[in-house]
Amino acid sequence: MMLRRGFILFFPRLVGLLVVACCSVSIVYMLACTPRGDNQQPALPRVHSPTAKEGYEVILQEREEQHHNYIISLKKQIAQLKAELQGRSEQLKNMEDQHPEPLDTQPDHSNPEKAQANLLAFLRSQIDKAEVHSGVKLSTEYAAVPFESFTLQKVYQLETGLTRHPEEKPVRKDKRDELIQVIELAVGSLNNPEGDGNAKHRVYTASDFVEGIYRTEKDKGTLYELTFKGDTKHQFKKIVLFRPFGPVMKVKNENVNVADTLINVIVPLAKRASKFRQFMQNFREMGIQQDRRIHLTVVYFGKEQMNEVKSILENTSKSANFKNFTFIHLNEEFSRGKGLDVGARFWKGNNVVLFFCDVDIYFTAEFLNSCRLNTQPGKKVFYPVLFSQYNPSIIYGHRDSIPSLEQQLIIKKENGFWRDFGFGMTCQYRSDFINIGGFDLDIKGWGGEDVHLYRKYLHSNLIVIRTPVRGLFHLWHEKQCLDELTPEQYKMCMQSKAMNEASHGQLGMLVFKQEIETHLHRQKLSSKKT
Repeated sequence: MMLRRGFILFFPRLVGLLVVACCSVSIVYMLACTPRGDNQQPALPRVHSPTAKEGYEVILQEREEQHHNYIISLKKQIAQLKAELQGRSEQLKNMEDQHPEPLDTQPDHSNPEKAQANLLAFLRSQIDKAEVHSGVKLSTEYAAVPFESFTLQKVYQLETGLTRHPEEKPVRKDKRDELIQVIELAVGSLNNPEGDGNAKHRVYTASDFVEGIYRTEKDKGTLYELTFKGDTKHQFKKIVLFRPFGPVMKVKNENVNVADTLINVIVPLAKRASKFRQFMQNFREMGIQQDRRIHLTVVYFGKEQMNEVKSILENTSKSANFKNFTFIHLNEEFSRGKGLDVGARFWKGNNVVLFFCDVDIYFTAEFLNSCRLNTQPGKKVFYPVLFSQYNPSIIYGHRDSIPSLEQQLIIKKENGFWRDFGFGMTCQYRSDFINIGGFDLDIKGWGGEDVHLYRKYLHSNLIVIRTPVRGLFHLWHEKQCLDELTPEQYKMCMQSKAMNEASHGQLGMLVFKQEIETHLHRQKLSSKKT
């Protein structure tokens, strides 16, 4: 703004200089056209001289050339002034684009109301810069800023390191105070809706809060999305808030009804009939009995164990009276990307939420609602970070002491880790998957296809919701890295295998087991001597 004021002061001076220059040139021109004095005039040839005609022609030609040169010089000066004026105008326009009038946050003590309006406009511009209304194209998957999720009691965070916990309880004071303030503000907004002063509505409290996600973009502010219970079981209230390094500002207050939102769970499979039986137990309890708005698509590769898998599926269908399933057989080599792509394109109904899932995944009914709430056709896709279980035989020591599966699925540092390097489990509307181009079908076997799809979404204008979720688990299973994999795939497979076994401390105990036993033996001998 200061630059604009400086230019406004300079502009009249520039116009004055232009007028003075024009006047100067006019005076010079008049002087040039005025006949010179007697003492300055060149001697004219006599009238009757034989060279009189030629002499006058020479003088006239000289005067004409002088006038022509003056005109050219004047035109050059005017052109230079015009170019400079145009350049200054473009500079002013650029300054206006970069620093428009409403963003003048300099305090104006003479006009407090204008200063307050300018500050508010600046804070709102921070909302426009953040990924609130639309996504931002990113160059790489590492540029995406993930969300963290929270409830009234806990925060689920990605940046755990070796000292922090993936599930934080109690939440440290600064974070607890921040989130309590946000929840209270959201509750106040729900109880005082704009433009509905006389209408009766229910009174919301913090107990209606279901879950929230938040993330901080360091040059913009913190974005919060909070979900509350609605009037019915399948209705929710979503409040979007933004803290632009200052007061929290309400962005949205909208009703979200997911009662009719169907999820098509697509599972690619080859062999692994016993794992599929375990998966169907989870699917029956959470998907069929509790959620009831779900479809299952199984894409099976090859023929080995196929009949057993079909039998498990049919038995579940009969016992649970469940008909919303599709079985697709592909008699070819297993390819996860190919199976998911075929399953997604096979669907012929209305636009549906696709949940790409694996047979060794356990999900809750609450997660299915998170899947619905964090997807929006043409707007948002959901990439949850699941909690990956460590090897139970290492965690619990002996197989006889291993508790039931439900008792194992506890989010603790000793039990597992946030699988933030995996992008395979994802929810998106079918229309967005088709429009983005689907999977790269040239990728065979294990790994790579999920990252490729994730990058496609990051390169688009869709908002990618990346956050840890408390209702999605990767069950431990022994991983085999086949020789047929490419060097890059084999490396990724081995890294995944190492990460799956146990925590840093538990692996350390295994590595130093001999030293620990030697120490205990020495201690035992020492105690006997004393």
